[in-house]
Amino acid sequence: MVPHELLQKSDKILFIAHLALGDFTYLQNCFRAFADAYPHIRIHLWVDELRRTARPADWEHLKSYSLYDWLAECPAIAKVYNQTYSPALLKQSMREAQQQAYPIVISLGLLRRNFYAGLARKISPQGFVAGQTKRARLLDIHKHLAYRKLDARIPDYGAKADGKEHISDIYAGWFELLFGLQIAAAARFPFVDIPERWRDYARDQLMQWQFPIDRADRQGRKIFFVNAFSKSVERNWPLERVLALIQAMRRQDRWRDSYFVINVVPEQMGRAQRLFDQNPIEHAHLFSAVDNFFQLPAILSLCDLIISVETAVMHLANAVHVPVVALMRLTSLEWVPIDQANSTIIHVSRPDAWVDSITVEDVMAVMLGQGSP
Repeated sequence: MVPHELLQKSDKILFIAHLALGDFTYLQNCFRAFADAYPHIRIHLWVDELRRTARPADWEHLKSYSLYDWLAECPAIAKVYNQTYSPALLKQSMREAQQQAYPIVISLGLLRRNFYAGLARKISPQGFVAGQTKRARLLDIHKHLAYRKLDARIPDYGAKADGKEHISDIYAGWFELLFGLQIAAAARFPFVDIPERWRDYARDQLMQWQFPIDRADRQGRKIFFVNAFSKSVERNWPLERVLALIQAMRRQDRWRDSYFVINVVPEQMGRAQRLFDQNPIEHAHLFSAVDNFFQLPAILSLCDLIISVETAVMHLANAVHVPVVALMRLTSLEWVPIDQANSTIIHVSRPDAWVDSITVEDVMAVMLGQGSP
């Protein structure tokens, strides 16, 4: 889609996306492939905040999004626009981006696609602009007008989001269509390069919890990481059920003396602490990556098994090569963990069911049926 001669003479490119951690887990491979193919082009990334608000009380949480820590360590990306969480900052970021005079702007936004088509053209009035589109009704004139601002259209994501292709295949397909890049299947596997300071942090944290750091020292006892939280209520699992799962596992001889790390999002830590104070569990600790994103993969990498609802944690489990049991809905089947050999998926029983319809007994049946994890 993007003319070869334009790529050869361009010195920078802007990608626009409303990224979650799970998105970047796979998209970073595409950015890396682009950087390898076009080393003379600097990649700039606009991370749009879908929760943008004029309420100052919400800004502190939005501006500390952990994805920004990961992006800051990505060698393929030269610049990140991460100040888009308020209307005023959106305008400020737009003015900054317009001054760059980008020759190429690519919108990967899947929600409000007409908005992002218009945003891309506003940022680069004279450049080559491509973006996601979706079939619009005849009378949705504003959408048709927005899509007409694009020089090229990326085919509707929803047409392929049927579980027959993994999300990594879909993303690689976009970059092949846009730039002619061939990204091999092995190069689509997620990865995370954890800085040594955060590896040291994870080892120190396990020592503080009195967990054995080296697997050889665990004498058959395992460290389990349990995550029940996502950004969407339909993908969450009740925290009370996490406690019940740990108690059920402790009743099994093989896990009686095991260790548990319970992941909690920062805004729920108070409630979680009260719940676990009322129901104390030996060798179990609450955890939250409050200081830096890399706290999370560093801790994950030292665990023996990860149990998680469908969120970034299950993809990061693949990235750090730790087996995962994933609790998932029957929607968005393209988002299953990519490492099938080290991933066990527990699906809900009905297409419209939420993750909380999965019971402790469902998880235990899988745990007991898969041998000693």
